[in-house]
Amino acid sequence: MGKGKKPATYEDIDALPVGWVGELLEDELVASPRPAMPHARVVWALSILLGPASDLGQQGPGGGWWILYEPELHLGRDVLVPDLAGWRRDRMPVPPFMDEPFSTVAPDWVCEVLSPSTERVDRKRKLPLYHREGVGHVWLIDPSARSLEIYRRQERDWLHVIRHSGDGEVMAEPFDMLRLTLGSLWWPRAGVARASIPSP
Repeated sequence: MGKGKKPATYEDIDALPVGWVGELLEDELVASPRPAMPHARVVWALSILLGPASDLGQQGPGGGWWILYEPELHLGRDVLVPDLAGWRRDRMPVPPFMDEPFSTVAPDWVCEVLSPSTERVDRKRKLPLYHREGVGHVWLIDPSARSLEIYRRQERDWLHVIRHSGDGEVMAEPFDMLRLTLGSLWWPRAGVARASIPSP
């Protein structure tokens, strides 16, 4: 944030045009337009693939997760809106933010879907904030590169665990009890058969 510049507030988020997503990162307003269709496809498909680990009132493998789409996180002075976030049910059997429009409890897992306009913010600005708040894992998914990067929190920084690419099946921590078909995430290329999402 520039020297002498007034810190942004939640009122700046409220003033954004309809369809824009606002975040407060170190007192600066960062605004993003609604994502392109390949981005939206990844988030929709991934939420289905993670279904067996998440809710619908069932305890999934590994104890179960609460997984939310674009939750608003109020973490200290920062307001972040990841594409997906998950809280382990064994840590939080009943979410304390059930009646609130935001969470002040940091998630255990966050997924950011990269786009040319957001990649630098996701990598350079949001990753350090997630680390500060104790988020255990972050996924960065790039629809244009058809890749999934997995980061695990270490004491001082993130450990880059692995980068998956292509269409095959992967075991991706912290959901490594599930087999995820990467090809199910991507918007189909012209003339190429689309990968189907397997039944849970």
